Amino acid sequence: MSKLLYLDNAATTKTAPEVVEAMLPYFTEKFGNPSSVYSFAAANKEVINQQRDAIAEMIGAKTNEIYFTGGGSESDNWALKCTAEAYANKGNHIITTKIEHHAILHTAEYLEKRGFEITYLDVDEDGKVKLDDLKAAIRPTTILISVMFANNEIGTIQPIKEIGEIAHEHGILFHTDAVQAFADNVVLLVDVAVGDDPQRLDLSADHGDDDEHDRHEHQHDQREHRVLAHGQQHAAEKQHRYRHDAAGEHRRDP
Repeated sequence: MSKLLYLDNAATTKTAPEVVEAMLPYFTEKFGNPSSVYSFAAANKEVINQQRDAIAEMIGAKTNEIYFTGGGSESDNWALKCTAEAYANKGNHIITTKIEHHAILHTAEYLEKRGFEITYLDVDEDGKVKLDDLKAAIRPTTILISVMFANNEIGTIQPIKEIGEIAHEHGILFHTDAVQAFADNVVLLVDVAVGDDPQRLDLSADHGDDDEHDRHEHQHDQREHRVLAHGQQHAAEKQHRYRHDAAGEHRRDP
């Protein structure tokens, strides 16, 4: 049998041996539902809280600003759909790019059908957003800018810090899909993460568990979709879990 030469790590990675070792007890022995009240399960809740603390410390966030979701698509869906719902009284315009992940593009199409206006920015020959085009696209009704940190197909790293600064100058929320960039750009991610902007991280693209995804959102404004953010791994996450017919197919993200 020929040896496999795997070159698609941008899509997903082999789970690192140390991750398998750390997770194995929770697949075989410590399998209790962390939301249950009995001690066998409650111990798992403490483990989840410890991991939440570790991620928060890594990116300079507060523990209660870290939300775990069932997958990367859900995280992107949640960021766009819930921001649109919560800020609909302030505006209906969202800016993104033509080279975003389908989790963003399909959600944008979903929102367009519900009265939101979406600007899809072109990119230059290197796949980068032109900052002048971004500035020109901003309207008084713009409520969100969503630009992927590092592209999962061509590897382009966007000028994310500059985009974040532009968003903040205009009082606009800024969302970045940081899946491909997180492991190598933690310092830059922390530098960008000011205000109350959501980021999406996905550990399955960094030799982590395929079901281990994380969304970071600064707790500056208690938005509508965060009202039920307690119990059962945050009720809001379940309430806004994306639907198959709403914004694309159910899949595991890169």
